[in-house]
This record gives sequence, structure tokens and C-alpha cells, in this order.
Amino acid sequence: MRKALFIFGLFIATIATAQTQVTPGVTMGKDYGVLYTLPKTEINIEVTATQVVYTPGQFSRYADRYLRLTNVSANPEEYWELNEVKAVSVGVPDNKESYFIKLKDKTVAPLVELTEDGLIKSINVPYVSQKPVMPENRPSVAPKKVNPKDFLTEEILMANSTAKMAELVAKEIYSIRESRNALLRGQADNTPKDGEQLRLMLESLDQQENAMVEMFSGVRTKEKKTFNIRFTPTHELQNEIVFRFSKKLGILNKENLAGSPIYISLSDLKTVGLPQQQTEDPKKKDIKGVAYNVPGKGLVTITLDREKLFEGDLPVTQFGIVEYLAPTLFDKNSTVQVIFNTNTGGIIKVERQ
Repeated sequence: MRKALFIFGLFIATIATAQTQVTPGVTMGKDYGVLYTLPKTEINIEVTATQVVYTPGQFSRYADRYLRLTNVSANPEEYWELNEVKAVSVGVPDNKESYFIKLKDKTVAPLVELTEDGLIKSINVPYVSQKPVMPENRPSVAPKKVNPKDFLTEEILMANSTAKMAELVAKEIYSIRESRNALLRGQADNTPKDGEQLRLMLESLDQQENAMVEMFSGVRTKEKKTFNIRFTPTHELQNEIVFRFSKKLGILNKENLAGSPIYISLSDLKTVGLPQQQTEDPKKKDIKGVAYNVPGKGLVTITLDREKLFEGDLPVTQFGIVEYLAPTLFDKNSTVQVIFNTNTGGIIKVERQ
């Protein structure tokens, strides 16, 4: 994100008749001033899923016979696991809620800070430039993959059939287990007296055993991935498909029938009392104050096959109303500071310095 735009706007009058003047919409260059926009709510659904790739071992067919490993497949496989689903509210500019603060003569200008998208961030708060902290570029070092063939004896390598080789590898696994048990019990001839040396020996034996067992059980490599699905609510929803999930294909869009549907429901919790409907245009012609949102709340429920994946209350500006700060807050003797929530357009703090 680029740093927020820092704009000087005129709000304060030096005489009683020169107050802050705010008008809805854009003036198309007919006046001087600051144009800002209030946000509307988009719901961002963050889905975490893991892609699993199974590669069968060389001796997978003998896993049950020699190691009593059941349900070991001899066929390669790729599938997805659904780990977590979360939902958060995100504010995006609402072009229907744009306001122009006119700069008037003989006035003092407080500070107005906007985001790069033109959403109002603060009034009369000194701007502090913050340099982004760049993460260190450290290359990730993947753990070295152990090759089980490095631990095979000459007898195993010279075996004249796969079945014989599997039998000898299984015997080697049992021999490693016996050696580890003897070390742990202190019964081995070469049991070290130093605890660190013992730890290293046990780690080496575990490494050998795991590598050889994988020749029977196969290897599953897992890669966790995050997907973001956004939508803009305009009204309450009941069991509407938002995306789909397939164990074979992963996360799919809602039109792809290859996956099971993931449903979303959104209920207005009626936390904000709405004013009585007015016959005139809701954007009043003599708006004088600074407009801000009073967001409502919505209950979001996301389900798959009647199982709840997520349920929580989120702020939703579409379920709220627009209110205005009195122009008198910004007269020439005032040092009022206002901080807005850029996600909802609501007020976080009003403070007199």
C-alpha cells in the first residue's frame, strides 16, 4: 500500500456565517475543497485448505504382510483437505456516498487524512510518516530429504526379488527398533554416558527407521494454501452458495458443479435504529456537517452439509445509517481531533486536545 494521501481541507470559519460546508457528490471542479468517500462493506471469506499428494512406497504391497500396516494404497493419489474458514468485514469505497468539503475564504484549515482510495481516515490529527518495515529476505531452507537406499545393506541390494528385498528391509526396521529400545534401557554395549550423544544416536536411528518405513507406507507431501472469496452484501441472505469445495479439485467457484456447495447466511441484527423514511432525497440539500457511518451488525454463518464452518458477528455498513458531525466542532478556536475506522467509516475517537 502506498502511504495515505495527506490533504489540507477547510472546515473552520473565522466568522459566525462562515461555517464548514459539506455537499454530497462531486463538484466537477466548480469549487475548491476536499472530496472523500465513505466505505461500504465487503465480506472477505478466507479459506485455508491443504493439498495432499500421496506417492506409494516401493514395497507398498507388502506393508501389511511384514509391518502390519493396513490401508496402504499402491496407487498414487492427490486430494484436498478443508482446514479452516474465516470471515471478516472489509471496507471499500462506496461511490454513492461521496462528500465534498468546500474550502471557504478567511478560514483556518485543519488536517484531513485520506487513504489512497479516498476514504476518510482522520481530521485534525498530525500526520506521522511511517516507513514500511521491509521483511528480511531469508531464503527458506527445505529440510534435506533422506534417501532410504543409503541405509540398505549389501544383502538387501543383492536380493533377487522385490518380495525378498521387502522382507529384508522389514527385518532391518525391527533391528533398528531393538537397538533404540536397548539404548533407552541402558542395555546396549555402546550406550553413551553423555546425554547429548545419546540424543544424537536416537535421532539417527529414528531417521533411518522413518526412511525405511516410508518404503512401505509411502510419502504424503502437504502444501497449505489460502484462498480469499469476496462478495458485497446488499440485503439479508439465507443459504446462498458462495463457493464450492471438492476433495479432488480443491476450492471452486460457485458455478462449478464438480464440488459440494458452501452456503452463507447473513442476518441483520438490527443494532442500529433506522430513521423514519423521508419522502425527500436521503442526501439532504443543506448538509453542513462531516458525514460518517454508523455501521450495523450482521450475523454471518457459513456451512457445508449442515456443518457450521464459521459463525460470527461482523460490522456491515449497509445495515447502518449515515450521521453528521456538527460544524461547530470545527470552529476557529477548536482543536477537536477525529479518528475514523477506514473499514466501516465509523468514528473511533473524538477528542479535544
